[in-house]
Amino acid sequence: MSAIIEVKDLCHTYSAGTPFEHVAVDHISFSVEKGEFLGLIGHTGSGKSTLIQHLNGLLQPTGGDILLGGESIWKDKQTTRAARFRAGLVFQYPEYQLFEETVFKDIAFGPKNMGLSEAEIRERVLRAIGFVGLDEAVLEKSPFDLSGGQKRRVAIAGVIAMEPEIIIFDEPTAGLDPAGCASLLENIRAYQKATQATVLMVSHSMDDVAVLADRLLVLNHGRVEMLGTPNEVFQNATRLTEIGLAVPQITALFLRLQELGIPVDPATYTVSDAMRQLLLLKGGKADA
Repeated sequence: MSAIIEVKDLCHTYSAGTPFEHVAVDHISFSVEKGEFLGLIGHTGSGKSTLIQHLNGLLQPTGGDILLGGESIWKDKQTTRAARFRAGLVFQYPEYQLFEETVFKDIAFGPKNMGLSEAEIRERVLRAIGFVGLDEAVLEKSPFDLSGGQKRRVAIAGVIAMEPEIIIFDEPTAGLDPAGCASLLENIRAYQKATQATVLMVSHSMDDVAVLADRLLVLNHGRVEMLGTPNEVFQNATRLTEIGLAVPQITALFLRLQELGIPVDPATYTVSDAMRQLLLLKGGKADA
């Protein structure tokens, strides 16, 4: 596999040269493979939102570079503009950005700006609402007549309709009830599997990213604290707690079991793996 995004020694300082100077991103380097699902986690103020706004050129770095497909997104104005279509960003609470008269027009806004034909725009809108679990009947409604969860899905569909190679979610389940969270995460997982798109997802929920992501990038005070598979990251559960992050509930349980002298893997984070280990401890079969 080849890297679709390369972040090279990225730095971003707000209000440089003033008494309010703040280093939000501090010499960060990492790459993301094509088709990968990368989870971004970190405490409030760790630099997550600042980082992702660099990935499609919304923020220009103080230092370093972003390569998309091996080419700097800051090469020229055309390259920067293209990057914003190639890497779609879904902000936290994206429903606050809805503005068109109908759901169809809102979802079609991005594809229309890409200069696509009316027929192609309609096809993309229909595909997008399918991915986010909306019925075609909502297309002629005002987005402001929809429920909060439906508005969230319309906003996400608007980014999906541009069919970006990379889609970046900033806390996509923020403010949703547990059922809404589970449903939306399943939609995101299905979209990624169906399109093989590269997905980056900022989340405060370790339980969510643990089961969705191929790898986790942990930020701490603007720097990379850890980067690895969920299992590799959760091996360092004590350190995660020290920097203000909660490990998945299953991991917390298995850490406690280990403290009590029970021989379990403290990096366990899925129900299936937890059941397998408990069955083995009980003397049963792991595949039972």
